Amino acid sequence: MQTWQSVPVPHVPGPPRPLRLYDTASREIRPTTPGQIATMYVCGITPYDATHLGHAATYLAFDLVHRVWLDNGHEVHYVQNVTDVDDPLLERAARDAADWVVLAMRETALFREDMEALRILPPREYIGAVEAIPEITEVVAKLLAGGVAYRVGDESYPDVYYDHAATQWFGSESNYDEPTMLALFAERGGDPDRPGKRHPLDPLLWRMARPGEPSWDSELGAGRPGWHVECSVIALNRLGMGFDVQGGGSDLIFPHHEYSAAHAEALTGQHPFARHYVHAGMIGLDGAKMSKSRGNLVFVSKLRGDGGGVDPMAVRLALLSGHYRTDREWTPALLEAATSRLADWRSALTAPAGPPAADTIARLRTHLSDDLDTQRALLAVDAWVSEARSGRGADPDAPGRLRAAVDALLGVSV
Repeated sequence: MQTWQSVPVPHVPGPPRPLRLYDTASREIRPTTPGQIATMYVCGITPYDATHLGHAATYLAFDLVHRVWLDNGHEVHYVQNVTDVDDPLLERAARDAADWVVLAMRETALFREDMEALRILPPREYIGAVEAIPEITEVVAKLLAGGVAYRVGDESYPDVYYDHAATQWFGSESNYDEPTMLALFAERGGDPDRPGKRHPLDPLLWRMARPGEPSWDSELGAGRPGWHVECSVIALNRLGMGFDVQGGGSDLIFPHHEYSAAHAEALTGQHPFARHYVHAGMIGLDGAKMSKSRGNLVFVSKLRGDGGGVDPMAVRLALLSGHYRTDREWTPALLEAATSRLADWRSALTAPAGPPAADTIARLRTHLSDDLDTQRALLAVDAWVSEARSGRGADPDAPGRLRAAVDALLGVSV
């Protein structure tokens, strides 16, 4: 699948700072320890609607990870999927009397446009679930052969499920107890009450073909993949076990990331699937998390177009003004403050001279390396901008140097 267009990332002089991130599994902020090639997998969209600000905040957080690693001299092997066949997509297509393939292609194209507008660096590999189906069926067949997957249902629809107790590590990513797992599994696409399963927490691996549903022929029988195994296989086949960061929104902690890890661990006998599990907080509107089911969405495309006319860099700054792990509200005042901040930065960072920039760049690096503390990073730039706009400082190179650092590390073009 085609990814989106990248942007140049300026080189920033001075010593970089190694990145430390909060790890959901260990519940602590720990150093990331990539080799020359840093590896990251971030779960992508199910393309049945446009990109909303919750999506944007998540991919922006991992864009910062990408940028800090680049600043530290690493190559970055970043992989992202697109869940371009799944129940929500098929249900939306049926509701709108649309072709599900056309719907997925249209919304994926819009997502790419939104990512480009927000200057989010693209993944090296952008993989649709549909194009990965041969890989997925091979893995499901191996899990069946190993006895950790099994059939449920009658002869017409013998779906394949995964035995969640197949590895000793199940639960080590989320650290949730079983009642919490059961509640979230039911809420987030699971089927705990399906008769015939070994345990209510066992997830679907392969859904046998039903009339009117898309399906693919395979050694498993005609059907389509479950959600969790998709990401497990795509990540495992491109990054291997023990890659550096598994990312997504906090609503993916369970069941999605727990099961993705469990599938890979059962297949390989190794642990962990990822060395860091990193999760972005939810963006709310009017007191509730933005979600397609609630319909309380603010779309990136609507803000930047269709008469909205909002500068995408203001949207980026507005989302950066809160810590990535914090659930937070989107308000008109937040966007207004970001628009004002952007204007101030552009005025100062394009001036002919300003205060020396080295200390501000060092502070910017320090704050971002500390679990992506964007709030303090923005304040560091604000302090330099305030001093520059007051007429203090006569270094002709300072505005350009800080402008390059803001571009490289925060991804904000001024």
